Order: sequence, then structure tokens, then C-alpha cells
Amino acid sequence: MAALAALFASPALPFPSTSASSSSPPSCSCRFRPAVACAPRHPPSSRRVTRRFDEVEGASKKRRGGVIGGGGGGGGGGGSLASSTRKDKGLSVDFKDPQVADFEDLEEDKFLNAVVKVYCTHIRPDYGLPWQKQRQHSSTGSAFMIGDNKLLTNAHCVEHDTQIKVKRRGDDKKYVAKVLARGTECDLAMLSVENEEFWRGTEPLQLGRLPCLQDSVTVVGYPLGGDTISVTKGVVSRIEVTPYAHGTSDLLGVQIDAAINAGNSGGPAFNEQGECIGVAFQVFRSDEAENIGYVIPTTVVSHFLNDYRKNGKYTGFPCLGVLLQKLENPALRESLKVPSSEGVLVRRVEPTAPASSVLRKGDVITSFDGVSVGCEGTVPFRSTERIAFRYLTSQKYAGDVAQLGIIREGKVMKVQTVLRPRKHLVPFNVDGGQPSYLIVAGLVFTPLTEPFIEEECEDTLGLKLLAKARYSLSTFEGEEIVIVSQVLANDVNIGYEHMGNQQVIKLNGTMIKNIHHLAHLVDTCQDKFLTFEFEDDFLVVLDREEAVAASSDIQKEHAIPSVRSMDLSEPYVDTNHEVQNQGEDFGDSPVTNFELGVDCLLWA
Repeated sequence: MAALAALFASPALPFPSTSASSSSPPSCSCRFRPAVACAPRHPPSSRRVTRRFDEVEGASKKRRGGVIGGGGGGGGGGGSLASSTRKDKGLSVDFKDPQVADFEDLEEDKFLNAVVKVYCTHIRPDYGLPWQKQRQHSSTGSAFMIGDNKLLTNAHCVEHDTQIKVKRRGDDKKYVAKVLARGTECDLAMLSVENEEFWRGTEPLQLGRLPCLQDSVTVVGYPLGGDTISVTKGVVSRIEVTPYAHGTSDLLGVQIDAAINAGNSGGPAFNEQGECIGVAFQVFRSDEAENIGYVIPTTVVSHFLNDYRKNGKYTGFPCLGVLLQKLENPALRESLKVPSSEGVLVRRVEPTAPASSVLRKGDVITSFDGVSVGCEGTVPFRSTERIAFRYLTSQKYAGDVAQLGIIREGKVMKVQTVLRPRKHLVPFNVDGGQPSYLIVAGLVFTPLTEPFIEEECEDTLGLKLLAKARYSLSTFEGEEIVIVSQVLANDVNIGYEHMGNQQVIKLNGTMIKNIHHLAHLVDTCQDKFLTFEFEDDFLVVLDREEAVAASSDIQKEHAIPSVRSMDLSEPYVDTNHEVQNQGEDFGDSPVTNFELGVDCLLWA
């Protein structure tokens, strides 16, 4: 499946400078490679042609009956061609008819004018050297107006942004924009532009309902291949819970066959009535498939917007926090005393999930807020469709209460639980954009994160650490896997300079909860030695006074502004949770937000 991973319709990248020797474009801001253009598609039948965007750039519908010649008026003696009509081989050209349509008279033009081009400058953190950042680069994407002087785009278009500018269609002036809310899970971001001139004479787009299969769809944006607005058409191919590549989560998605190219990210998709039915955001790349693009539907967009209005910030999509198994086998259902072909088996409950207080291993969930759950982990959707169980939890907000119908040892029960966003032991995104770090006598400590794994490459981490990252669950709020990413060579750490990517377990016999806890233990240590215990009982012992004295030399030699990140300067608050040594206690399913695993396991 790795070869068939879904990729972003990434923001378009500018051409490299003349000094660049490589012919490939620079990497984009997102963690995935830019999406390539889909293979050419046969034109849709006439019944699928949309009404409002059947002429690119608002070409006049009055001239659709004939072929328009590209003439210009000729001057000079014997007569003017500008006042004549010429017939040649069946082509009729009327040079009195203006060859450029008046855009102001076109109804669909107001919809196109709500779509803007986004110019973003990114500076990605350097997770290997967490005290600095990588080289600055730029990209372009799309966005559209949603009212109240706000724009909507994809979160990956403005990831690690340092400057965002937007430009309206037909305008040559760029306006500075700011990020108001960023939803990594749903790959959405809300922007604001303070300059009132930008909003003068504009109309926001109206959000439509979830489309049906075979409905016509038109994608509008600013992809590669030109500077002006681009329009592509297609139909709705599929609607189901879909993995979101940027946020590694499972939410409702709309699959379409309209071309979505690099730079289309953040642009709207319209139905035949001119209503926005979603946001273009990713494509599926494979040698065995073509013309598979994805749109974030208005149900997810509305959840994001309502979450921001309700809480003043984005709080996320909640989840149940349980590992589920299908109950398709009749013998399995009979052994669990499940009378009918319904329900899913609870295999594990996350210790940090509120559901851990009401659900147990071996419970069978048969309903969610009164909606029956099938034995394949699906629930009814619209009139004749079914959809993944995760869809019901994604309709809730953080802090909402859900009622679950369960069967426990043959007894039918009703329980209630609070829904919260999931907290990963190894986060998929770093809050604030800058990783935490602590340098002690040249040993660089940092939390293990997915961006760090991507940057370092999985081969350098070792199977044991990688297994923890993929399969382990948090046992308490705030737990982190703290590693030594590298050792900055110095006389004080002789013999340890070849260490790298190893998890530290204890300091002077105390289990380490997270990197903030490690910094607190180092600061309050009064012993002669700092004794770090790593995986496989590997020891690093440092003289505490010598380690403190060497810090300034190491900092100066490597041009490090501080021996710790800014967040570690805050006072440490003990959570009073006892750390459990996980050892080999791994789960047997990857820790992701994906609903369906290769072995029929589902994450709700």
C-alpha cells in the first residue's frame, strides 16, 4: 500500500532560479511530494456539462453556435475587412462581433472572482538540528472567500508559513494575509486580510450540500501551467471516509475525476448551481489508477468553521479511542453472545481516552447515539448507502457526549462517554512548528515525532525504536518518547560521540515522562554524576559540574543560540502520573487514525 499512498495536490512551486543546475522543481512546503497531473480524460457527455462554467474565463455564450476566427481589423486602401463578413470553406467570421467578451456581463464571473491565488513563504524546522530552520522556499496555492472578510484554503498550503500574500483575479496587487485557524487533521486553514481594499466589491461563495454520485463538479484554482485562473470539470465518483494525507486522519471525502494539479490545493469545487461543494486537496497517484482526485466536503468544512466560531480556535475532531475488530465470522459472534450480525469487537482501549472508564476489552459496540453499527464496522448513510463507523464520531465536537450500546458477556448495556481528540505518543505534527530540544554536555535530546522520522529516514532509527513509534500508545497525558538524536563531540563526552537516535529511559533512576520532565530533572540534580539509562541498559555517565562547564564552549563552537528550546524555560508542572516501562508491550496494529488496517482492524 505504501506505493499507492495518497498525495497532496500540493501548492505550485515557482521555477528555479537561473543559477540552479537541477531541472527538478524545489520541494514544496508539505511533507509529501507534489501531485502530478492526472492522465487525459475523455470529455464528459453533454448531460454532465455544468451550466455556469462551460466557458473558460467567461467566454461569451452567445458565440457558441459558430467557430470564432482570430482576426483583427486591417487598415488601408481598397476597403476595410473590419466591416465585412467573409465565408471561407464553411467558416463564418463576423469581424463586427468583438473578439473579447465583456466579463462584467457574465453571471458566473462573480464566482470566479471569489477564488484568489495564495503566495506563501515557508521555513520548515530542521528536526535534526532543532535550534535552527531549513532554507526558506516559496509556493503558490488557491483559496476562496467565505464571508466575514475571511478566506479558506488548505493547511498544507500555509504550513510553516512566515509570510502569506493573496491576489484577486484580474488584480496586480498582492495583499498580506494572516492565519486565524489551522486544522491539521482536516487540512483546512482560515485566513484573514485586514486591508479593506481587498474586499471591495467581492461576494463570498455559498456552501452547498453533499453531492451525489455522478453529479457534475467543477474545480477552480491556480495550478501549474499558467498564471491565470484554471477550470477543470468532472463528476463525483465516490463518497466515503477517506485517509487525509496531511493530517493522517480518516474523515469524509469526495472522490472526483476532474483534474487536480499542483497549485489547485485550497481551491473550491462547484456544483451545477454554482454552490461550493468542497475544497480540492489531494490526489491518488498509482500506475494502476488515474483521474482520482479528492475534495474536502462541506460537512467537514462546516465542522471546522463551527468549531472556530464556538471555541475561538480549532480544537479538532474527536475520536472514541478504541481499537476495533469486525464481527463477520458467525462463530466469533456466537462466542461473544451476539445474537445478530451486528456490532464490532473492542480489542484495545487507549489509556488516555475517556472511553477507558466505560469500555473494556471484549465489549461489542452495537450502536452509537442510537445508530446501529454493522458487523463490518459500517453505519447507514443517506438512503441506500453505508459508511465507516468513524463518520459518526467525526460529526461530534470535542467535549460532546456519545451514548454507546454494547454487549458485555451477553448482557445488553448502555454507556456514555465524552469524546476528545486523540493524543498520539509520537505526534504527526509539531505544535508551534518548532521542535523542543535540550543539550546536556553535547547530547542533543528531543522528542520523537513523525517529521523527525521522515527527515532522518526510518533506516537510521532501528527496528525497536521504530516499532515503538508505530505501535505504542500513550499511558498518560503528556507522555513522550525522548531520544538522543546526536552527540556534539567534546572532551566531556568522549566515548559517547557515536550515539544517535536512541531512547533515554531514566535519569539517575527516575523514569522520564517527557522532555520537559528531563529538563527539570537535570536542573534540580544535586548528585555528582548525571547517569542516563538508555534502551538495552546502555549507560551514559557524565560529571555534572564538568557537563555544566562544557555547555558554553559547545554552544559557542556550534553557533547554538541556546542549550534548550524556549518552551523548556517555562516552569515544569508535575502531572503525578507514574511512568510505566513499556518494554516489549507493543500493540499489533499501527498507531494511526486510519479506520481500516490490512488485518481487518479499525481505529474509531
